[in-house]
Amino acid sequence: MAAKETGQRLPIGDDDSAGYQPGDIDMTGRPWPDLPDPPSPPRPPQAVIMALCNQKGGVGKTTSAINLGAALVETGRKVLLVDFDPQGSLSIGLGINPHTLARSIYDLLIPRGSLDAKQVIVRTAIKNLDILPANIDLSAAEVQLVGEVAREQMLTRVLAPLSKKYDIILIDCAPSLGLLTINALTAADFVIVPLECEFFALRGVALLTDTIAKVQERLNSDLVMLGVLPTMFDYRTLHSREVLERVVEAFGDTVFHSVIRRTVKFPETTVAGEPITTYASGSSGAESYRSLAREVLARLP
Repeated sequence: MAAKETGQRLPIGDDDSAGYQPGDIDMTGRPWPDLPDPPSPPRPPQAVIMALCNQKGGVGKTTSAINLGAALVETGRKVLLVDFDPQGSLSIGLGINPHTLARSIYDLLIPRGSLDAKQVIVRTAIKNLDILPANIDLSAAEVQLVGEVAREQMLTRVLAPLSKKYDIILIDCAPSLGLLTINALTAADFVIVPLECEFFALRGVALLTDTIAKVQERLNSDLVMLGVLPTMFDYRTLHSREVLERVVEAFGDTVFHSVIRRTVKFPETTVAGEPITTYASGSSGAESYRSLAREVLARLP
């Protein structure tokens, strides 16, 4: 429910970003920005590559990749999701069984003969939302790539032929700072850091930002931190509110205004194998990711 006057703080228990008007004080304690309707995507497309990265597991990377991708599709974009986690959680979250895959992104990273990315890409039930799936085979790539020339740029090579076919490519990184994650950061134009509103998650961000800085210095000078995404926020607990306040103090305007609240709908969507934008289209979680999609597009150059 929107505040009646611009600049008024909404009660912390009110609905989330769906109800804010420009100037309202949102959950991050800052004025809600004016997010215009996203412009039409360019044709032919030129893919913007974004990596969702955090070395801590369970912070909402995969959930955010799936639902941000689905929300971006609603704006008219064609989106490719890249599952770059050997656990295959992104694939599972879209109803794909990683154990029955004939081919995965591993086969593109470690080619054994002529294989086109089109032979690996899987179309999801959502129109214009495709996925490069992964399974446990990807864990072997970390070891096999060590001896390769330009091993940090193998994913860049895989994604290069796809840049004219998609508007946005989202990479769901593994919960580590190993060679796979370095590959993702080297291939990406932007990085989004999902951050659980919990103290231990906040402590680990310093190591991640240090890794991002090293990649910018040594491998990908064009890499830009697009934003920090607060996830699993529970307005009922003082701890969540204090952590969110500290995140804003530490990262300032880098923090997205869209805050992803904790809800039982997200585990349900994993079981259903579909994004929350279709599973519970009118829920606050779906509206939060639609708001995030608009904010992401507004931040792109």
